Amino acid sequence: MTTLIIGANGKIGRRLCEQAAHRGHPVRAMVRDERQKAFFESLGIDTIMGDLTGEMAHALEGCDQVVFTAGSGASTGLDHTLMVDLNGAMRAIDLAKAHGIRRFFMVSTLHVDPLEGPEKLRPYLVAKRAADAYLQSSGLEQVILRPGRLSDDAGSGRIETDAEQATTADVSRDNVATALLTLLERHAPLPTEIVLLDGNKPIEQMLG
Repeated sequence: MTTLIIGANGKIGRRLCEQAAHRGHPVRAMVRDERQKAFFESLGIDTIMGDLTGEMAHALEGCDQVVFTAGSGASTGLDHTLMVDLNGAMRAIDLAKAHGIRRFFMVSTLHVDPLEGPEKLRPYLVAKRAADAYLQSSGLEQVILRPGRLSDDAGSGRIETDAEQATTADVSRDNVATALLTLLERHAPLPTEIVLLDGNKPIEQMLG
């Protein structure tokens, strides 16, 4: 079962690809810059050029599931936020359906209501909210991951999925990647939404 990673060169995407290569889970990394290919090819990962704002349909051919972990980045303008975080996500969902792909994993945000998030991030949060709603109405088997404030701390392999029980609003990118890989390998029915925060419960136990 091959998984297309959209946003493979991002901080979560790279970690997910590294973990997948280590576990022998087949993934395809979609990148938009030739210079990004060497990292993934050194891991033995199938790598393909594709662009959320351009040609990308070919990247989904032969894949069974999709992970969307792309982001426009904090330094880009609102136009790029719309084209990547909203329209790019919607295009990926449409293309997944067109290719007969049944499972779609969206890395989203803990802030379901954009007005509850930081003011400078609200346009991004609006885009994520709309993209999530589009996925929820798509008919695809879906998982929307809602990580807290992302950190580069080493992964503990332990999480909390109940925000009210959590002792932190943070989650390491390593733990998000491990949670994703655990879900990708899961054959049982999937939860449709998962809050991800650092915690004390083993990821395999919670999500496997």
